[in-house]
Amino acid sequence: MSLLRPLLIGFGTLALLFGQTNRYRARDLGIAPGVFPAGALNAITEVAGVRVGHRTLIEGDSIRTGVTAIIPADGNLFQSKIAGAVFVGNAFGKLAGSTQVEELGTIETPIVLTNTLSVGTAMEGLIAYTLGLPGNGRVQSVNALVGETNDGGLNDIRRMRATRDDVLQAIQAARSGAVTEGSVGAGTGTIAFGWKGGIGTSSRRLPKEFGGYVAGVLVQTNFGGVLTMGGAPVGKELGRYSYKPKSDDGSCMIVVATDAPLTAKDLHRLAARAVFGLGRTGSSYSNGSGDFAIAFSTSPLTRVRHGATEPQAYSALPSDGVSPLFEAVLEATEEAVYNSLLSATTMKSRIGSAEAIPINQLRTLLERHGVKAPYSLLLC
Repeated sequence: MSLLRPLLIGFGTLALLFGQTNRYRARDLGIAPGVFPAGALNAITEVAGVRVGHRTLIEGDSIRTGVTAIIPADGNLFQSKIAGAVFVGNAFGKLAGSTQVEELGTIETPIVLTNTLSVGTAMEGLIAYTLGLPGNGRVQSVNALVGETNDGGLNDIRRMRATRDDVLQAIQAARSGAVTEGSVGAGTGTIAFGWKGGIGTSSRRLPKEFGGYVAGVLVQTNFGGVLTMGGAPVGKELGRYSYKPKSDDGSCMIVVATDAPLTAKDLHRLAARAVFGLGRTGSSYSNGSGDFAIAFSTSPLTRVRHGATEPQAYSALPSDGVSPLFEAVLEATEEAVYNSLLSATTMKSRIGSAEAIPINQLRTLLERHGVKAPYSLLLC
């Protein structure tokens, strides 16, 4: 199975692919975490209405960065806000807009991921986008929600290359359906577990007896630890892990979507499970790792009209019914991290380089630990 991951071309630049272009997803190698089934797309876009767009910037020998936009639902989010929450695993990072989400329990803009020094620019782009929507002509306050990881190991981050237009183009490029993963968008310059990281996604569909709800996860991986895949000690056996000889600081941004009608309180608990899910992959949650999760519900039962002062009809799943979603998010987070690594391509710049995780060696290692691919991989 050969998956060629396309790049969106940076404005006025020539996109370059370095190293392997034939990459895989976890299930191609026989890794299917958990007990709940993945959706047909196995992506955050499995949740109806959710769209994802990338803007990838690869220029010359120094720019390796980008923007990823997640549109939580159709329509004007500012006028019809969705229930949302944030969980902070380790706060060494910049999640702009999180305090208002924590206070009010709602999200009113798309979610944008980018690099550390482009957070301000991303906020400007999100605000411009929101102010320009029909019906927002009198809006004077917008809570833009922007997350980041530091891609300075591959990208000349001090050049602050991403622009407002790049943010707007990522939003405009957002689509439902399959999500491009790996070295794209906000994952272009990221490194995870010592290998090339990037964007990854996965989903779970609950059986009818548990509500039939869908949960989807998207990650921007840029963190360290001792990688475990399918129960196999991959980082240890391949000799690449934190504290050999030094710690790999970094960060991980996680976005969780569900169509289950949840309160902000239970979305906060759902977001916590996503951060916990990183532990299944071997994350060390180091001092310099900003580990954040944003969770939202697309259910119309929990949406809030802007400026409403009268009581609104509001219906949510009781807390006792949320446990299956906790399991679904744990599983999807783990698999999304693996997909980010397996889909990523080797990236080089004058700043540094990051190799894609070696599929041949990984397959052999996994088979030795009892994890077999469902078919023979044809490697280029």
